[in-house]
Amino acid sequence: MSDTRTFLVTGCASGIGRALANALVTRGHRVIATDRDLTALQDHAASTRWPETQVLVRKLDVTDPIEWDAVVAIGAKRFRGIDVLVNVAGYLMPGWVHEVEEEEVHSTFDVNVKGVVFGMRAVLPAMIERRAGHIINVASLAALAPIAGIGLYSASKYAVRGYSLAAAQELKPLGVKVTVVCPDAVRTPMLEMQRDYEQAAMTFSGPRVLEPEDVVRAILDDALVRAPLELWLPSHRGLLARFADLMPRAAQAIEPILRKRGRSRQRDL
Repeated sequence: MSDTRTFLVTGCASGIGRALANALVTRGHRVIATDRDLTALQDHAASTRWPETQVLVRKLDVTDPIEWDAVVAIGAKRFRGIDVLVNVAGYLMPGWVHEVEEEEVHSTFDVNVKGVVFGMRAVLPAMIERRAGHIINVASLAALAPIAGIGLYSASKYAVRGYSLAAAQELKPLGVKVTVVCPDAVRTPMLEMQRDYEQAAMTFSGPRVLEPEDVVRAILDDALVRAPLELWLPSHRGLLARFADLMPRAAQAIEPILRKRGRSRQRDL
């Protein structure tokens, strides 16, 4: 990709968001790097020497539409518009459905779903006016098949995928592209947190754990180039997840096998 664009990225203090911001800076793009943890984000920006002329670092609580509007306005003024929004920030807490705490319900859907909706709402007026722009929402393979033990997270990512696909239909005639990226387990702090939870065993049932850079390459070298509606990472796991979604009884039958494999891999970690 040779053209230089302005990206607004959430969740840049760690994980996929941090790796994506680093890659964008290296490729010469302008970046509005945001996170709720401003101190961690600023520390990373300083340690990696992000150029201030190229990167704008800002605190953003994605659950707050007022903060979204403020960051978008400041970023658009600084860089004369936002070309690409990448919604990366996410929240997960493993738990059985009969033990779910009220606070976890709010946190999961506020960050994962409302955060995406508020972000799209903030950037879309200018994109539609220019009849140009691209929104990339990072969901999960848990958006393709229901995952027992992380039911709240799975439901919230289903919502992200559904909203993204609906938005893509609406926005295509207006010149704005939408892509939803659905990766398998990725080596991030969110994954590390799940290692000691029996409920999260299914998260570890895949043949390998993706690295943040795997997702970054998919975004930069595929999503931005082809602008597909969906990207499944890896594709064969995406197909398995879609089968499980279409055949829930079959999925129930193999779930104990996958859960046993996941528990074994949790112990290995």
